[in-house]
Amino acid sequence: MTQPRALLFDVFGTVVDWRSGIARDAAPILAAQAPHLDPHAFADAWRARYQPAMEEVRAGRRPFARLDTLHRENLEAVLRDAGADPAAIGQATLDHLNRAWHRLDPWPDAVAGLVRLKARFVIAPLSNGNLALLLNMAKRAGLPWDAILGAEVAHAYKPRPEAYLRTADILGLEPAACMMVAAHNGDLAAARACGLATAFVPRPAEHGPGQTEDLAPAGPWDIVATDFCDLADRLGCPPA
Repeated sequence: MTQPRALLFDVFGTVVDWRSGIARDAAPILAAQAPHLDPHAFADAWRARYQPAMEEVRAGRRPFARLDTLHRENLEAVLRDAGADPAAIGQATLDHLNRAWHRLDPWPDAVAGLVRLKARFVIAPLSNGNLALLLNMAKRAGLPWDAILGAEVAHAYKPRPEAYLRTADILGLEPAACMMVAAHNGDLAAARACGLATAFVPRPAEHGPGQTEDLAPAGPWDIVATDFCDLADRLGCPPA
């Protein structure tokens, strides 16, 4: 493997713990408005609509829309499916809950590992999140990105090739000079098909205690690391 110049990170699940964060922010709202809904089950149901919503854009059945917009539509749909009335909850409360995706916490190793990796490489998200979401998340969580990139910048949702290739081009780099870092084998397979190097970092708690997928590498990834600090070690980054 040629040493990459830029490390590009999946965010939801790889850098931040979306399930715990969504459940935390949803809990008081659900307790008041829909007490029959378990916060973690609610987070899972909301996330389950993530890929189908993006597929409408990827397939050309609707124009490109920011992830904040898709999340907001999905939020109301999940509430209706559960027998809750979004109108009764109120627009201000729904808007606040939708921004829970902006307030997610990083995994315990994420910030320390990113700081070490940043000392040697350009680091940036290659996420399906929109710019405001990723910027607000980074400010709150202390994620030390060199740039905020993602679907809104590339105008394409992963795993479309354009998402990877346009991001590399925006950085002025060839795909082979970029390494995709993700906890999802499918993301890495799509990046590898576009010529990017790949690093797998498992997050076995992403989907809770019953997680059955992405527990181990499922492809010939260039690096398999236990966490971001181990990834920094494997890439020869100086200690903290």
